[in-house]
Amino acid sequence: MAILTPGSFGNSMSNPAGGRVLAQVGGKPITDQDVTRFIQAMGQQGQAYNNPQGRAAVLEQLIAQRLFLMDAQRNLYEREPAFKEQLASIKEQLLMEYAISKCVESVRVSEEEVRAYYDTHKEELDAGETVNASHILVDSEEKAKEIKAAIQSGEISFEDAARKHSTCPSSAEGGSLGDFSRGQMVPEFDQAVFSMEEGQLSDPVKTQFGYHLIRLNKKNPAAPMSYREVRGELYRQLTQEKQQAAYQSKLNQLKILYPVEKY
Repeated sequence: MAILTPGSFGNSMSNPAGGRVLAQVGGKPITDQDVTRFIQAMGQQGQAYNNPQGRAAVLEQLIAQRLFLMDAQRNLYEREPAFKEQLASIKEQLLMEYAISKCVESVRVSEEEVRAYYDTHKEELDAGETVNASHILVDSEEKAKEIKAAIQSGEISFEDAARKHSTCPSSAEGGSLGDFSRGQMVPEFDQAVFSMEEGQLSDPVKTQFGYHLIRLNKKNPAAPMSYREVRGELYRQLTQEKQQAAYQSKLNQLKILYPVEKY
């Protein structure tokens, strides 16, 4: 039996219900939509396969699965006791998961609830302190000290020094790193920049990347985030809380209906 590969039919052969046919196994088609669904089911890992080479590999996997399925059907494996036992276990698992989904499917969170939560907890929903800083990255402490002395003497501006000496891509922007919050930089850099005053130029700061001269351009104090910024996250949070409450309520009812004994 020939195993067909992507493109074997060209663009002329298609399956109206499932997209372009890429292969047929035992007369049953495998389409490009089958490949797409397989990749989507892999989650983030599937992104690595969403290219011509990866999709071809997925197609081969689908062909292999189809061949093993046909062989299992031909050999009547589904009648074997071991398979029936596995099938019953899987069925129970799926039924349990379906029952839980039924328990929480009616949970809804309204716009009014989200807004009310925001208004009540607004002061807790802050973006945290941020800073705006620039830096110059070099490979030695001695070189960093020389550059700092040149900047402080007025021999060269910080921005020109960054363009001339810094090995960081930010050199093209005069060393500017823009705004960032705590935890976004490596620990040594993070600790140094958040302890500085506006306009201050640091001594050389050593990190795994080399030696940094840091200039703190501006400090931005923590401030409440706008409703628009947090609405999506609040909606997800409140939905999860309501679902958990519905789950727990149903579980309590079930413990009364079906007594539980622990040993």
